[in-house]
Amino acid sequence: MTVLSKLAEFVARADVTALPATERAVQQSHVLDALVAAAAAARTSEARSLAVLFGARARPERIGQRAATIRLSEIDDIHLPSCTTPSAAAVATALSLAADTGDFDPARLASAIWAGTETMTRVGEAVRGPEILYRGVWPSCFAAPLSAAATAARMQGFDPARTADALSLALMLTTRGSGRPHGSPSFRWAMFAQAVAAGLFAVEAVAAGYRGDPALLDGKAFEETWGFALDREGLAGISLTRSVYPALSLKPFCSAKQAIAATEAFGKILQSGIVPQSITAVRVRVPPAYAGMISLKAQGGVRTSTFVSAAHQLALTAYAPERRYDIERTEPVTDPAITSLEAKVEIVADDALAQYYPRAWPAEVEVVTQGGTMRERVIEALGDPERPLGNKELDAKAHQVLDPLIGREAAGKLIEAGRRGLTAPAGCRALAGAFADCFAKP
Repeated sequence: MTVLSKLAEFVARADVTALPATERAVQQSHVLDALVAAAAAARTSEARSLAVLFGARARPERIGQRAATIRLSEIDDIHLPSCTTPSAAAVATALSLAADTGDFDPARLASAIWAGTETMTRVGEAVRGPEILYRGVWPSCFAAPLSAAATAARMQGFDPARTADALSLALMLTTRGSGRPHGSPSFRWAMFAQAVAAGLFAVEAVAAGYRGDPALLDGKAFEETWGFALDREGLAGISLTRSVYPALSLKPFCSAKQAIAATEAFGKILQSGIVPQSITAVRVRVPPAYAGMISLKAQGGVRTSTFVSAAHQLALTAYAPERRYDIERTEPVTDPAITSLEAKVEIVADDALAQYYPRAWPAEVEVVTQGGTMRERVIEALGDPERPLGNKELDAKAHQVLDPLIGREAAGKLIEAGRRGLTAPAGCRALAGAFADCFAKP
């Protein structure tokens, strides 16, 4: 069998009922988290721009737009070893197809989400996502066509042969480099939408009789075409009784994942009683891989910069911690207290922390005051597999994000739909309906 045929065998046979109950419970939490991200992010200006751009297009692009809306929230989940954000593509694809086709079988829906999630993370690991990210390749965008194709093929009940064709066509439609689009709205979200749409288009093509090339990952063709290595053994060896879900991270608030450990460490220092105004300097030590990235300064009118900038996230933690849950980032970045603290933050590339990366994305923070220096190190941040968000913590996060946007009662109903969505056909129907309603025009 070819590498893609082995992957297709997993996708076609993936049955969530074979997973331990603990893993299925984790999956439900990630589906809820994606639903919350969709409901909140759909109200942002960038999501509205995406809706205008993709509004008149066919179903693949419409579903891609929904996936990109989840992704642009910066509160969706992430798999650190692959540097991919899988639920954005898999959940959006499965829930949209369920709503469109009226297929609310809970086992099929959950199995399709698992297939897409597992495929994205496996592809991301196989191409060494944490390494290629800083070479100009966005791992999530690279893997999104395959993830969406796997999800859609499983939803439609493709056999292994047709699934292999769909996966190979999706791979043909991947993009090697993503560049760094400037401005706001950011074109990176449109790129992600198109990547998901490409996977759905591949499945539609196979349904229409087109064939692919299941041998596409054999030999040296992949390295010669895309320019980086591929771990074929890891990609093909997926278990049908264990999933990646226990290894996924949930974000506790809106942020680039690379800045979360630093924000948590800084918060712990503040809890010791330090007054933010007394701080004279802050040094944030992180692995060299992402030191340059989080050194970015927050820019007015560019919301993505406020998530990436560690200095801005630390300043919000000190002066306006509730604004870390504001997905739109409606407040300007000109608050004197915030900008003053931002200016005191230095990002340091620390080789000693590289030993933990990419299994963990750590940070060590030093805060200097006239009274001395305090240090705090966080290796596994809150929300990582070693410190998972429980149901109460996840619900609290959902309310902090959603209550200001839709009210506490409506947020509670949405959380309930997300929490019960994979348990019975009625729950699946309610979940798919709630997801579709996130994108309904006012």
